[in-house]
Amino acid sequence: MFRFQEPDYLYLLILVPILVVFYLYSNYRRRKAIRSFGEPDLMAQLMPDVSKYRPDVKFSIVLMAIALFSVLLARPQFGSKLETVTRTGVEVIIALDISNSMLAEDVRPSRLEKAKHLISRLVDQLRDDKVGLIVFAGDAFTQIPITNDYISAKMFLEAIDPSLLSKQGTAIGSAIDLATRSFTSQEEVGRAIILITDGENHEGGVDKAIKKAKEKGIQIHALGVGTPEGAPIPIRGSNDFMKDREGNVVVTRMNEEMCQQIAKDGNGIYVRVDNTNTAQRAISQELDKMSKADIETEVYTEYNEQFQVIAWIIFFLLLVEMLVLERKNPLLKNIRLFTPKNEA
Repeated sequence: MFRFQEPDYLYLLILVPILVVFYLYSNYRRRKAIRSFGEPDLMAQLMPDVSKYRPDVKFSIVLMAIALFSVLLARPQFGSKLETVTRTGVEVIIALDISNSMLAEDVRPSRLEKAKHLISRLVDQLRDDKVGLIVFAGDAFTQIPITNDYISAKMFLEAIDPSLLSKQGTAIGSAIDLATRSFTSQEEVGRAIILITDGENHEGGVDKAIKKAKEKGIQIHALGVGTPEGAPIPIRGSNDFMKDREGNVVVTRMNEEMCQQIAKDGNGIYVRVDNTNTAQRAISQELDKMSKADIETEVYTEYNEQFQVIAWIIFFLLLVEMLVLERKNPLLKNIRLFTPKNEA
């Protein structure tokens, strides 16, 4: 497992684009000043020792060193010792709708991105609980098996996209069924499925899947993303929208009634995701009410620092930067290794 012990230092990476802008502006001012004395080609002949590209090379090297130094301060570490420990918590499976309709932008930046942001906040609030992630469209697929590795969970979350599943649709029933089968066999632990969707169900089997979940004591909470008014579905890579066979623009609308019914039948709550903070707090409060039990989980108890490798790379970069002169070296300029002997 990889982690940063002091991740706040990564904010120093903001300096990189700022320095780039400052450098480009300085170059612009310098070229403008040179042009005030004469044509660039003429000035280049008058200053033969001035290199055009070496300052850029030196700046790029320094920029890489600054970026790596920010990473160094954040203390990158790899887990070196894995142990089984017992913690008290609950088990949560998040089922995320990634059908094309989730690309609609009736909520900003889009239904899918808003849902991913919400999931990230939910994971941040977990402590000793286990979490898994299922994505679904026409089919359901396990993206993250149930785990307590929250860092990996958030990394996989970023990669979620409708292209992960080729079969389109909204198989809510399949998602609930797969989530029900994804929990551990641990007894007496509270279990919940958090369904995040726009509710446009095009498949059957929802009632049957909910019934199976309830028989196992699993709660189902539904989070509705979108608006009843709806929005067209953008086609990625173009400025156009999806159309039906008659050429009309398809407008996708959130089916709030279905989401509410799923939550009611699943002994859970329904939350419309207008505000991610409000939705996160509502779900977190419900999870806090659930019965907790001792959960065996594997965690890294020791970590190895990785600063040595990064420090050597920074040292090498700075050494190269010192050796690269901004001006052409006049001593090296007169050395001709391949001059014939009869030329003197």
